[in-house]
Amino acid sequence: MKTEERPDAEAFERASHRTLEPETLAGTMAFMFETRYPLSPTAYASGLELLDGEYPGVWDGLKKLFRGNT
Repeated sequence: MKTEERPDAEAFERASHRTLEPETLAGTMAFMFETRYPLSPTAYASGLELLDGEYPGVWDGLKKLFRGNT
């Protein structure tokens, strides 16, 4: 199971082409935390109907922009 923290293609494109200014988010309970340890969901959590099996597909439209040392 992937536990990556990257934006979907639509969010990336929107954020990449807007004027950068402070933004306040309201009406949300979103949070993020960092850990150096791999996250492993339990079998119970992986089997819940709440799991969105289509979610990894939201990143399919991201273009590869990093070229490394070329």
